[in-house]
Amino acid sequence: MEILIFIVLKSVCSRAMASKTPVGFIGLGNMGNPMAKNLIKHGYPVIAYDVFPEACKEFQDLGAQVTDSPADVAERADRIITMLPSSPNAIEVYTGANGILKKVKKGSLLIDSSTIDPSVSKELAKAVEKMGAVFMDAPVSGGVGAARAGNLTFMVGGVEQEFDAAKELLICMGSNVVYCGEVGTGQAAKICNNMLLAISMIGTAETMNLGIRLGLDPKLLAKILNMSSGRCWSSDTYNPVPGVMEGVPSANNYQGGFGTTLMAKDLGLAQISATNTKTPVPLGSQAHQIYRMMCAKGYALKDFSAVFQFLREEESL
Repeated sequence: MEILIFIVLKSVCSRAMASKTPVGFIGLGNMGNPMAKNLIKHGYPVIAYDVFPEACKEFQDLGAQVTDSPADVAERADRIITMLPSSPNAIEVYTGANGILKKVKKGSLLIDSSTIDPSVSKELAKAVEKMGAVFMDAPVSGGVGAARAGNLTFMVGGVEQEFDAAKELLICMGSNVVYCGEVGTGQAAKICNNMLLAISMIGTAETMNLGIRLGLDPKLLAKILNMSSGRCWSSDTYNPVPGVMEGVPSANNYQGGFGTTLMAKDLGLAQISATNTKTPVPLGSQAHQIYRMMCAKGYALKDFSAVFQFLREEESL
């Protein structure tokens, strides 16, 4: 069945690609992989690059061109999407020795869907503008499941006149594409969202742990929470307790999903922004410390909902 679906997808994509210009995609990890596949499904020829060559193999099988560097992508495409783990990765991909800016064409549209420091987005935008191209930040929310389903939310910052051109591509990968303002505001919206997500996930984990120790069945407790005022995304869509829900990381030993390392990174970005703006974020600060401790105690590669398991094992907290 999977082979048949693959053959049908490839043939449909091949017919549709003839009418659409290529799109570069750099960063084919947990999020970038399904995002790039959705572009292909919508008929866009993809020119791909990832620092790990093995990540590109299945895209070759789907008809994508695979290049040796970000600069090569920029030479072949005038619309490029990047999906990278961190600010240093984004800086290297754009401004490094073999970066996009080495061969970017004037008038190119560069969309960065990484979650990075808003100040880095602004610096990259300035460097891109000097080359006669356009930079927009467009981080995402929704996780791997939404990336696969094409239901991501994009938070876009940049020149408003370029928003429609960006949306044409982003809507192939998401159900919500929201213009937030100038460059950096997309990142601002994302780090605010993820700070709230971390706080609510910790709260859900604490609540479920307490209820279980008080003798409540976890499925029953989750049902009650989700019909009451404590309901949140972490309780009704991404419950952290194994056995409560199917199809979420907690049902798979916390594999897949949104890694604890990445959550700690995003919370660090929120802390930097809070310091720069003199904004009190006591719960955000505590959440940051908890996720940093998780990284130090063997949870770095597990989904961030593993905070439930961490709290159960760390009774001294």
